[in-house]
Amino acid sequence: MTVGVALDASGAGNQVDATVLLAREAAAAGLRSAWFGQTFGADSPQLAAIVGREVPELHVGTSAIPVFGRHPLIVSGQAQTAQAATHGRYHLGLALGTKLLTEGGFGLPFERPVARLREFLTALRQLTATGNADFHGELLTAVTPIPARVPGAEGGVPVLVAAMGPQALKVSGELADGILPYLAGPRALERDIVPAVTAEAEAAGRPAPRIVALVPGVVTDDVDAVRETATERLAFYEQIPSYARVIELSGARRASDVAVIGDEKTVAAEVRRYRDAGATEVVFAGTEMAGDADRLRTWALLGELAG
Repeated sequence: MTVGVALDASGAGNQVDATVLLAREAAAAGLRSAWFGQTFGADSPQLAAIVGREVPELHVGTSAIPVFGRHPLIVSGQAQTAQAATHGRYHLGLALGTKLLTEGGFGLPFERPVARLREFLTALRQLTATGNADFHGELLTAVTPIPARVPGAEGGVPVLVAAMGPQALKVSGELADGILPYLAGPRALERDIVPAVTAEAEAAGRPAPRIVALVPGVVTDDVDAVRETATERLAFYEQIPSYARVIELSGARRASDVAVIGDEKTVAAEVRRYRDAGATEVVFAGTEMAGDADRLRTWALLGELAG
């Protein structure tokens, strides 16, 4: 099982330089992958391309780019460029997005998100596989009068979706290479998520999907203080129906209840639970919640588990 980490240096003086430094520390600790969230700030595929080129020990990925406010032709170009820059170590993560950010940020109606995801993936897979598309859907059109291929990215780009709901899992199983569930504890993975997406992949004649579980967590002795910080930082997700549902399915009341916080023995046991629940990869997010010392302590443990 691969073990990675989500990197966030958005508070640094130069986010790109700081992210590269963090990535080098992660690689030195033995971690195998670095993932980058997409906000209204830094462009995650560019960050991934830079880090992957500067730190060749790591696979890099975006988790995740919302399909609203983007177009498959543009995202394909970004993904192929990152794939060429990293010589095949880039992984594209997509997301449905949220009503709040889609309508509040882009001014777009958050309508038929699963249908949009299906059309987006259909067009994108044509583009990343061949460099050509002739797709005319209800919501999207993607046509390439000239090839949209980036030399150096001929091997294609793995595509994963931050899917957790039944319909999103159905589309992801049919059309994507895997999923990127966040705040989905081992119980939700084992009972509700992994069986659903795996069954859809099998029905579509596709390989078993990758299950890249993103887990908020940190190794620390100050469990109560870090749990309080996690409660504040993760409360936003409790307002989003898809996350609220998966938190409940995980047997938790608050988002922070899903966070893995404790000493090395506690965290290692939880990582094994995710593996046993069907996760093929575990990526820790929010490891900066307790400061640099605990972040490095967390990375050291995760590096050992990755080895």
